[in-house]
Amino acid sequence: MARLGAVAVLFLAAAVVAAEGILDPTDFLALQAVRRSLYDMPGSAFFDGWDFTADPCGFPGVYCDGNRVSALALGDPRAGSPGLTGRLDPALGRMTALTELSLVPGRVEGELPGSLASCSNLRFLAVSKNLISGTIPDGIGALSNLRTLDVSFNQISGAIPPSIASLPAITNLILCHNQLTGGIPSFPDSSPLLRMDLKHNALSGGVPSLPGSLQYLSLAANRLTGQVDSVLPRLTRLNFLDLSMNQLDGPIPPSVFTLPLSVLQLQRNFFSSLVQPASDVTIPVVDLSYNRFWGPLSPLLAGIGQLYLNNNRFTGDVPSRLVQELVGNGGLQLLYLQHNFLTGIEISPSSSLPSGVSLCLMYNCMVPPVYAPCPIKAGTQNTRPADQCPEWRG
Repeated sequence: MARLGAVAVLFLAAAVVAAEGILDPTDFLALQAVRRSLYDMPGSAFFDGWDFTADPCGFPGVYCDGNRVSALALGDPRAGSPGLTGRLDPALGRMTALTELSLVPGRVEGELPGSLASCSNLRFLAVSKNLISGTIPDGIGALSNLRTLDVSFNQISGAIPPSIASLPAITNLILCHNQLTGGIPSFPDSSPLLRMDLKHNALSGGVPSLPGSLQYLSLAANRLTGQVDSVLPRLTRLNFLDLSMNQLDGPIPPSVFTLPLSVLQLQRNFFSSLVQPASDVTIPVVDLSYNRFWGPLSPLLAGIGQLYLNNNRFTGDVPSRLVQELVGNGGLQLLYLQHNFLTGIEISPSSSLPSGVSLCLMYNCMVPPVYAPCPIKAGTQNTRPADQCPEWRG
């Protein structure tokens, strides 16, 4: 009898262990719905490992915490692997313990399920480089634990829900390469946002108040208007700034040149002001081309690595310090000055530019004293017509 009792205890213990390994029925059914709505693209074998006669917590891309699905990584993440096709099923919202949901690049279409608003623990949502359309669900703005939202390179339209700006944990907002319209919501000072990438949409209006925590800001290739001289000085932690290809105007505050930037891209706007930094600028890449900047060039720009000032309204002589940095193998490696109203440069006609250095002086109010290859877009005219150069008579 004692032996039979021991066997019974062992059997009961085994049953308890087995029960602990059983996935929550709601999550089990939700995974089945996800599987029915998605398919491997040719060459992908991601779903070959999804055999529902086995424990789903052992499926590729499925991660569990106890008896709940805590993370779902759909598709083979290896570089170059084919992705998935089909749609994201609303059943995803029934997996309420989800903290991470990701989808590899593929051909998944349809809308982002509004039911994801029920996944209150969601911290990471990334579905980039698919064919997802529709709008960003308003309920996404209720996910108080969400840190990363990446829906880039899709076909999402409509406005950015204002509630997203109030997410208390958001650090990465990546919505670039979509069809978003309307304005950019204003973010509170308390926002922990580090990265905002909204480039290549159809956003309009001005650049709103943004949190000082930002380190990466790209709003390029939208339809933004207005001035930024009251917005930029507050963003003292920026290391990347791209506002190019908009319709922004007005001045650029000198303080922008003191930011710890690796890249400053303001090209193809309507900015109009003197460019007068208060101290030496050491940003590796600065592109101010195709604007309406005017006045003399500052010698404090000589510490830049690649400097694009072409297609503006700069006047006067090119500062000797810029020439010395360029010719003397200093930090300045590229200097584009074409299509301005510059009247002179102190450089010997016999000077040969060091290998790897680029200088373009075409279409100014001077005859370029040295030959240097220019980009094709610079045209073929070496010098402006004299009637455009009142301070220079040729």
